[in-house]
Amino acid sequence: MSEPNPPGAATDPPPTGPPPAAPTGQPPAPPALPGLSGGVVVGLALVLLALATVIGVIAGSRLAADPDLPGAGSVDAGFARDMGAHHAQAVQMSVLVRDRSDDVEIRALALDILLTQQQQAGQMFGWLELWGLPQTSERPRMAWMQDHAGMAQPSSGSTGTMPGMATQDQLNELAASTGREAERLYLQLMVPHHQGGVAMATYAADRSQEPAVRELAASIVRSQTTELTVLTDLLAARS
Repeated sequence: MSEPNPPGAATDPPPTGPPPAAPTGQPPAPPALPGLSGGVVVGLALVLLALATVIGVIAGSRLAADPDLPGAGSVDAGFARDMGAHHAQAVQMSVLVRDRSDDVEIRALALDILLTQQQQAGQMFGWLELWGLPQTSERPRMAWMQDHAGMAQPSSGSTGTMPGMATQDQLNELAASTGREAERLYLQLMVPHHQGGVAMATYAADRSQEPAVRELAASIVRSQTTELTVLTDLLAARS
């Protein structure tokens, strides 16, 4: 039992201000979040990354019983690594445009892209951990798609180029823009980015050995194909 304070002793003042809001358990639907700051969005994305990593491991736990897990040079591993990096740039661009545009439609679309792709990146991170494979590889980017007709063939020892990736100069230009110009640049970059993502996911959906990988790849093909229509319509309205 604690001793009572002696007479005249200072006591801590009672807390003031409104009590902290209780967590809702789920983020609201994207259109209802037009006021989220970039810091809050990044925080949400990081939380989703951690959660999705755990989900990816749990959801793929059935793979652990299979002695024939994907190897370092497999389509499954290459897709997980490269699509994870591909998604990371989409998240980066989406955070940038949300900080530079007040357009409700653009901000809602960008929020949906960044949260969805951050969660999927967490799944792929979790798979690599489950398979006992490193998150990076000495092999060039896109080596797992070397036999895919129409794809760039990176030379041995190069970093390779993933389809649809924006250059650093393009990212700098987006970061330096505001308003309608930022929206236009974002859409111009995101259209080829999605097209490249669809090509990568289509290849993985057809050739990965693990059902969970094929399922995620197919879902990326469906969602990004649908989003491409939205992106091109929004870009046309700003041309």
